[in-house]
Amino acid sequence: MNCWTMKSLFALLQRKAIRSFGITARCSASAPLKIRGGQGELFTGLRGAVIAIALLALTGCASMAPTYARPEAPVPSEWPAGPAYKEGSVKPGERAVADITWQEFFIDAQLQKLIALALENNRDLRIAALNIERSQALYQVQRADLLPTVNAAGSAVRARTPGVLSGTGQAINAHQYGVSLGFSAYELDLFGRVRSLKDRALEEFFSTEEARRSMQISLVAEVANDYLTLAADKELLKIARDTFTSQQESYSLIKRRFEAGASSELDLRQAETSVDSARVDIARFTSQVTRDENALALVIGSAVPADLLPAGLSEVTAMKDLNAGLPSEVLRRRPDIMEAEHLLKAANANIGAARAAFFPRISLTTSIGLSSDQLSGLFKGGADTWSFAPQITLPIFDSGRNRANLKVSEVDREISLAQYEKAIQSAFREVADALAQYGAIGDQLAAQQSLTDATAVSYRLSRARYEKGISSYLNVLDSQRSLYGAQQGLIGVRLSRLTTLVTLYKVLGGGGV
Repeated sequence: MNCWTMKSLFALLQRKAIRSFGITARCSASAPLKIRGGQGELFTGLRGAVIAIALLALTGCASMAPTYARPEAPVPSEWPAGPAYKEGSVKPGERAVADITWQEFFIDAQLQKLIALALENNRDLRIAALNIERSQALYQVQRADLLPTVNAAGSAVRARTPGVLSGTGQAINAHQYGVSLGFSAYELDLFGRVRSLKDRALEEFFSTEEARRSMQISLVAEVANDYLTLAADKELLKIARDTFTSQQESYSLIKRRFEAGASSELDLRQAETSVDSARVDIARFTSQVTRDENALALVIGSAVPADLLPAGLSEVTAMKDLNAGLPSEVLRRRPDIMEAEHLLKAANANIGAARAAFFPRISLTTSIGLSSDQLSGLFKGGADTWSFAPQITLPIFDSGRNRANLKVSEVDREISLAQYEKAIQSAFREVADALAQYGAIGDQLAAQQSLTDATAVSYRLSRARYEKGISSYLNVLDSQRSLYGAQQGLIGVRLSRLTTLVTLYKVLGGGGV
């Protein structure tokens, strides 16, 4: 049935009840439905009203919310292609990244243990889980409005009326006892207002679950990146210490040659500056390693066991290679996009509640029970009581409040739609950037390795030429600095390759348990 015709149907049933049963209904915002007629007509009129209300309930709308249709993704249907992208990174039909658990992707045993600790102890993830419980409870509260709340009540009243007021000249003591069972102000959801609010709460609950999944993926990636950064900085510290040891030996050798008159003071001071530079780097990387350990402890949520700390980047086990898949599959399964879509559905459902506010609202209050002026006669025959009080609220004039609320709900949906589309665009850009970086990192790593090997040979040759007196120590110093920089660069590129893989796993929606 068309929901927008319910108002006319209600009026038709109301007129039929008046003609059939001789009752008059008066509706207001505060007064209950009052039935006039003889005692014999009272029950008949009440029965007719109940039949009319039941018919309305059966023909009521499930929701007046607009029909939801998933918006078109405002991004291309294919990932970008070009010189920066690795060929064969997109292979439709292979296993989706969202189906690859973090235990499968992160092969390193120590890293797996750290991730497990983080999933157990991280406070941000714990807050996300508690938000799910809170949202679920709110949904249960909203869903409870679909059914009446039945309450039992008991009362005992003793009152004394003075003789001057009783009309008999004598004081009157009155007693009244009663027990009852019933419900009050239960709204018949004829136009789907309560159901729309329930649907909104349900979608918000679903969104919190997706938010937790997104938080888990981010947490897994953050632990991995902190672990890899710590490993890289430890390796840089090791190189700095090895360089310092080598330069200290060279300095001692040149100092002896200087004392013997075989080397100049310039060579001695140049060797001394090289030693001091290595000392500076040792202090810098020592501090950086400590900060990396602190960052890892924070994200894990507890102290990091010493046996789980990495020794160096070279000791980290390589990760599983990934297939990018197609944009439609990736963007459909990323939890942050699913979260945005659930919020869009919630805003769409809220429009139904705003629309329903324009139509009549019927609430029922009813009870059955026992009443007597003596406690001993409460459960005897003839003490039964009942009441049935429907209340109809007809919006007539509200200074535009309902229309304004509808406008607000429609604008909220447009805002949620824009946020959903922006989430898709941001996700597409993140994946495209990660693919571009990963596609070029292999060539960069090969070039950096070749550069490191060449500078190592150059350093060895220049040092041999200096020791034979063919060239000055300045050539040795330049070659050593080039080698040191190339070694640092190689560690940086290797770190970049691994962190890019982690980023690719994250932005493709991985991280399943």
